Parts: sequence; structure tokens; C-alpha cells
Amino acid sequence: MSAATEANADRTGGPVLDIRNLAVTFATDAGDVAAVRDVSLSVAPGEVVAIVGESGSGKTVTARAVLGLLAETASSTGAVLVSGHNVVALSGADLRALRGPDVAMIFQEPSTALNPVFTVGWQIAEGIRAHGKVSKKEARTRAIEALRKVGIPDPEHRVDYYPHQFSGGQKQRVVIASALALNPALIVADEPTTALDVTVQAEILDLLRELRDTYNTAIVLITHNMGVVADLADRVMVMYRGDVVEEAPVGELFAHPREQYTQDLLAAVPHLGRHSASAGMTERDRSGQELLVEADRLSIEFPGRLGAPGFKAVDGVSLSIAAGEVYGLVGESGSGKTTIGRAIAGLNRVTGGSLKVFGYEMHGFHERTFKPLRKDIGFVFQDPAASFNPQLTIGDCVAEPLFVHRQGDAAAIRRRVGELLESVQLPAAYADRFPHELSGGQRQRASLARSLALHPRLLIADEPTSALDVSVQAKVLELFRELQQQLGFAALFISHDLAVVDMLSHWVGVLLRGRLVEEGVGSRVMGDPQHPYTRRLIASLPVPDPEEQARRREALRGTTD
Repeated sequence: MSAATEANADRTGGPVLDIRNLAVTFATDAGDVAAVRDVSLSVAPGEVVAIVGESGSGKTVTARAVLGLLAETASSTGAVLVSGHNVVALSGADLRALRGPDVAMIFQEPSTALNPVFTVGWQIAEGIRAHGKVSKKEARTRAIEALRKVGIPDPEHRVDYYPHQFSGGQKQRVVIASALALNPALIVADEPTTALDVTVQAEILDLLRELRDTYNTAIVLITHNMGVVADLADRVMVMYRGDVVEEAPVGELFAHPREQYTQDLLAAVPHLGRHSASAGMTERDRSGQELLVEADRLSIEFPGRLGAPGFKAVDGVSLSIAAGEVYGLVGESGSGKTTIGRAIAGLNRVTGGSLKVFGYEMHGFHERTFKPLRKDIGFVFQDPAASFNPQLTIGDCVAEPLFVHRQGDAAAIRRRVGELLESVQLPAAYADRFPHELSGGQRQRASLARSLALHPRLLIADEPTSALDVSVQAKVLELFRELQQQLGFAALFISHDLAVVDMLSHWVGVLLRGRLVEEGVGSRVMGDPQHPYTRRLIASLPVPDPEEQARRREALRGTTD
């Protein structure tokens, strides 16, 4: 009998996970905070149950309770039965024995889940040896087999690689391999595809689906991506502020959501072709419009180290952005889209071709002569938490460009900060708060306010909504569109989410390994793609409709065969 058959034979009984009336409360200086209230959930072998909801809904707290990973300030009541063991009542030693063989977790950010100073093989083997008397040689063999199982090429060689030697998608596969090393009956996957490109995301979802089908593994999926839910889940539990508001089979929930919150959550998901910014456009009408950005055979090469050849990140790209126009730039990680955005802002050096920004040639530019033009460029970063100084208040962060460019005295700048915060639908009083006191969506709004402080003519937005909940993302995108129409700035919108790009962009360019392979009116590129790579990108994008997503999955297989 094969290992897979044995696993399946052992997993045909009762539920792998049985949560009964779980409540979790955190002790804070301001009093107790109830994060989860009276949650009950049962997961059968081979079943995928998705828990969805906004930040603060309690979905991740529920998931961490399954492995006994709650903070010391948390207290819990109820029962969490994993393979018959009540996690809530287990001691530290018993919990460690349970983690790995019975339940494992795939964490959201593989870069922080993996130790950078140890090889991935050592880290996988460590988990194996912690649960039994296994020789180093046997643990290494099993680590190689785990890497092979998740599709890492040449696992016999790459088992000795360090985490930084893998791409983002491969690192996520390594984390999954580590979770699978002891063949657990239950996997808890916390936002396993949030920061991944759509093509890599599709590969990870196929991998999880294969694990379910081959090993009868149960999966609890935590996500805010409703397309991922439609693609993978059998059943969905919707949470809001610690409570379960709805639970139903995936087809029923998407077709006939009962609760208003679920309906609002589904309505907030961007769809290709719905509310397209370029709807009705047939060609680029630029009569009388000033070209703010002109790239002609633009090349950007980064030098190699220790005699190694350089890396050409951008290779012969020609594009232009007119005043008042939103240009969407899409492609996978490493395609060069962020490099182009940073070059336009003067943060990367141009090494070949021509790049003109407001008529100023960036090839060989000098900071002293370009600095006066910087005030006409706003930049919205992907992670506002990292771009804000944690020791400054939000008001100080937003005011920083105004002070640098000497736009008035302290009183005038303070008034301007209040206006900016209110323009992005944040109370002016938030100026006195620190970045950590704002939610992710609020920080991104503050980042948008900072980028607009100097009335820029051009805004560069680099993945500004990739890590936001779907409902928060919808509000930020609508705000972005309203401000762009009201203020008339041009924008370079960089994203791997094609539905978001379609919603905001008039013109779309598709990058593949530093080359522009397709360009045109957004609705045409999304609706009738000409290049095989564009077709594969669109087919990889999961949509919030289980039946349509099943058809798209088959279409994606057709593009990769």
C-alpha cells in the first residue's frame, strides 16, 4: 500500500477539525477585547473550508487557535478538537507533539517564516527530527522528497539553497513543503497567495488542490481574495467582528448570499470588464495633450557583483503617458514594472535609450537639476507601514514633502495636512496619530494624501492595494479614481491584479522579462489579448464565481500545455 493510500485510509473517519463555541479575548490596557465570539466549525478529511472577512473579523485568530499559537495576552473558552485532541486544554509539550503530524500551518509571508541563515533543507529536516528518532541522512532524504512533492525543480541540489536564493513563489512552495513534511491531516493556510503574481498564485492553488485530492488532506483557508475562495474552497464561513455571519457551500454562497455583509463583500470584488475605466474607448486620443513621460527603447541594467555579468531589468521599452491619463503597467515579479516606475521618479538610473519626464532627459540626469521637478511627482508605495517613519505622527509624515519643498510656514502646512487627510476621507484629527494606530486601509489613504501634498502632475502608484481587504481595497480604488478625475493628475498604476488595472487605467502595457509585449486601450487588452503571455495572465486571474472559475482553470491549462 502506498503512502498516499495509507494516508487516505486513515482519513475517512470523523472530522479532522471540530471547533465548538470558541471564544477568544485579549487583555489590553484599555480593557478586554473580544476577538472571536462563539465560533463553531467542523472540517472533514479532504475538505477545503475558507474563512473570509475583513481585517479584525477574527479569521486569523480562529486559525491560530487551531494550532495553539495565540498570544500570552489571549484567553480562550470552548473546544478546538484536532484529530480528537482539545488544543485549548493541551500543555506546551503536547501542543508541540500535535503540530506537524496532525496539523500544520502555511504562514502568509514566507520570507519571515523561513530563517535566512539556514538552508531550506535543514529547516525542513529540523521539523522532521523534532517528531521522532530520525537520522540526519533520512531527514535530508525526506526533505528532498517534500521539495519534490511541491514542485521545486532539482530538489537534490536545491535542498542546500538558502531562502534568498528562491523566488517569492518558490519560497511559498518551500513553506508548504515544510508543512507537508510530516503528512499532517489538517493544513491551516493563512493568506497563502496574497503577495503572489496571478500566474504563481494559480500554481500554488493547483498545488493545494493536488494535496487535497492525493492525500485527502483537510485545508482551512484564510483569505480576503474571493477569487481564491471560488477556485479552491468547498465551503465558506464568513466572519465579521468576531462573529460568524454566514456559512454555506461555496456555490450557494456566491450564487445566493443571504446576509447583507456577504453581499457587500462580494459586490466589492473587482471584475474584469466591470466598471472599466476605458469602456467605450477605441483608440488613444491625445490631441492637445502634453506628454509627461516619454520612454524610447528604455533600458535599465544593474551591475553584477564580483565579476558576474549585469542584469538587464528593462530591455528596450517604449511607452508614453499623457497629461490626465492613467497608464496601467502589469506583469509578474521581475518583469521590470517597478524598476520603470522608480526610474521615472529618478530613483533608478537609466543605462540605455531615452526617458523624458516633463521633457527632462533622465539618461545621465543630475540630481541638482532634476530636484525642482520632483515636486511634480507623487509616489504611493506598496507598503505604507514601511514607508512611514514610525516615530513621526501621520501629520508629520504627510507634511514632510511640504517642508522639504518649503511650501509655506508651519501654520499653513498644518492647515494643508488637515485638508489632505479630509480629501482622502480621514478625519483631520488623525494627524496626531502614529502609523501603527491606523489600520492598513487608513495608512494607505494617508500615503495617498502624502503623495498629493504638492499637487503633483504625475502620480506613480506601485501595488497600492495588493495587501488590503477586498472591501477596503474597493474604497481606496474608488477614492483614487475620484481624486484622479477631480484633480486631473496623470498616473502610472503598477499592479499584478488585472481587474484593478482594468478598473482604473485608460491604457495598459504588459511587461514580460523587461520587454513590453503588448500595449493598448485597457478594455481591448483585457477583452481581446493578442500575446500568449497576456492571455495566460488573464486566464490565471481567479474570479469570484465557482462555475466560471472552473472553466477558466481549464482554459489556463490550455495556455500552458
